[in-house]
Amino acid sequence: MSTKSRTRSKTRLSRALGIALTPKAARYLEKRPYAPGEHGRTKRKTDSDYAVRLREKQRLRAQYGIREAQLRIVFNEARRTAGLTGENLVELLELRLDALVLRSGFARTTAQARQMIVHRHIMVDGQLVDRPSFRVKPGQLIHVKPRSESTEIFQVAAAGGHVDVLPKVPVYLDVEIDKLQARLIRRPKRAEVPVTAEVQLVVEYYAAR
Repeated sequence: MSTKSRTRSKTRLSRALGIALTPKAARYLEKRPYAPGEHGRTKRKTDSDYAVRLREKQRLRAQYGIREAQLRIVFNEARRTAGLTGENLVELLELRLDALVLRSGFARTTAQARQMIVHRHIMVDGQLVDRPSFRVKPGQLIHVKPRSESTEIFQVAAAGGHVDVLPKVPVYLDVEIDKLQARLIRRPKRAEVPVTAEVQLVVEYYAAR
């Protein structure tokens, strides 16, 4: 799939789910805040409980850019962890390396953050990590590989080039963007994570299956 096709697909998915998955999609939603298709402007019939829960699950999955199998694995772990399952789910997802690379402002989108990791530009505590799903532990330092710092994509990030399209850096991260490094101070709390989803509905979706 070409870059243009992927962008168009992300924009269409953003409109269907009612959330901006990329900066371009955010601009598009401002102009057309309704679902795609010829009936997008018309009022839809009331969705079933299943449809509402499914959409919330899809929204959460899309924001982290993960497959259904990956989300279910993390959900099962969240269910086994003490506390509220829905909150645990988001907190565990937020510990993914690709999510934290995005939150730190190194990347503009989740897809770009994943690409940086897969292409071996990102290090954790001095060790190269090429798995976007790598779970960062509190206290660990995320930083760009020294040999990659001079590339244009990271120079843009170091200059704060993504500040205008990303949420404010969350309080669980200590970021020095000019040095292209960020430290996870502690485990995130659901209320602090800039993700749009009714997590209880996600829990209900899986509980019903």
